[in-house]
Amino acid sequence: MTEKEMHKHIVVDHDILVGKPVIRGTRLAVEFILGLLAKGATSDDILNDYEGLTKEDIQACLLFATRTLEDIEFTPLAPTNE
Repeated sequence: MTEKEMHKHIVVDHDILVGKPVIRGTRLAVEFILGLLAKGATSDDILNDYEGLTKEDIQACLLFATRTLEDIEFTPLAPTNE
């Protein structure tokens, strides 16, 4: 998926979810979709639960997260003694 294609799926509108990136035509935040994936949901699970979403919508969420993290510098955290 290209950047241009991603922007066909992901939009930011300050009137929708206070400007969080969402899947176009929905109130489903990119963050929400990524959270579902992180908790073990498959793309098929998400597509079955949220009518109207496409595989491309989910791919766009992943690309959006990748692009967002590219320019962020991280400071290593000290390991905890848990």
